[in-house]
Amino acid sequence: MDEKTLIHQISTLVDDEHKLRTQLQQGKITEQEEHDRLRAVEAQLDQLWDLLRRRRAARAQGVSPDEVEAHSIDEVEHYLQ
Repeated sequence: MDEKTLIHQISTLVDDEHKLRTQLQQGKITEQEEHDRLRAVEAQLDQLWDLLRRRRAARAQGVSPDEVEAHSIDEVEHYLQ
């Protein structure tokens, strides 16, 4: 997946976050539905941001970014800070 595609997917997920918050404010979904769906969107965002950062780091070090594969959502969500 190239950088342009990653950025597009990130943008789409950010739009989804905004839509979920709007739907909650308008009473179209419950707080639990919003929470559950936001959790999934945020996990996907974390995974995509991680991949984008690692691809950029690879490129900066002279490594083909195409060699970088996405880490699983579980792995990304449990990185040590």
